[in-house]
Amino acid sequence: MHLGRLIATAGLASGLALAASFSADAVVGGRDGGPVAGSTLMVLNARGGVCTGIVVSARAILTAAHCAAGGTELRIHWKDGGGEPVLIAPATIALHPEFKADAVTARRRSIDLALVRLSAPLPARFTPASLVDGGLPRAGAVVLLAGYGVSRESEARTTGVYRSAALAVVEPYGPGKILLWAADPAGAGKRPGPGACQGDSGGPMTADGGVVAVTSWSTGPSGKSCGLLSQGVLVAPQRSWIDGTLSQWGEAASWTTSR
Repeated sequence: MHLGRLIATAGLASGLALAASFSADAVVGGRDGGPVAGSTLMVLNARGGVCTGIVVSARAILTAAHCAAGGTELRIHWKDGGGEPVLIAPATIALHPEFKADAVTARRRSIDLALVRLSAPLPARFTPASLVDGGLPRAGAVVLLAGYGVSRESEARTTGVYRSAALAVVEPYGPGKILLWAADPAGAGKRPGPGACQGDSGGPMTADGGVVAVTSWSTGPSGKSCGLLSQGVLVAPQRSWIDGTLSQWGEAASWTTSR
């Protein structure tokens, strides 16, 4: 789908096709609203893909690398005070040097993060999110996952509303040093429950109001891609890359130390 046609689609979000991959691109089983809502927006691509982005400065967005990779045109999207769609083109896109597009199928280590520098500053109503440095959440800790994805898997018309769900950190492979895994506390990743889905990639996983990870992937039961485990890339171990990239653009992120 050409970008011009994408932009012309009614209401943008309601008419978008979902991203082709199963990367965790919405919050199924979540509630409307959630933490750091004023620090998030949507990332759209010319293939009809939808992701979430986290505002880290007036002209920079943190998101998942698979949302910005592949050379496809992107637009950063939100609605103004009158409900009208606004789109801004990126000026620069920086993929994490350790991002591997085939990581899931090839079972390779990958840092699924990207920074997007905007061609114009965001309105003052957007507040940069605080990124969490320091200690990492461990098994049982509560994290809030949020994004603009679908509320019902594979139903594109349910995307575009910011939703969130409270999940508990799980450690299926031991304490994570790169990735954060979380699941519905009642199901513990064994039974379906709330979690990330198409449209939530690039969205925040927060604790104590700060972003601890960026949503990147999800699993589901019986051939589905949502509802069991939600995965995110921890931001603290990637601080050097985040700060270094932003510094080159004359920007800076806000960091806080975890409790």
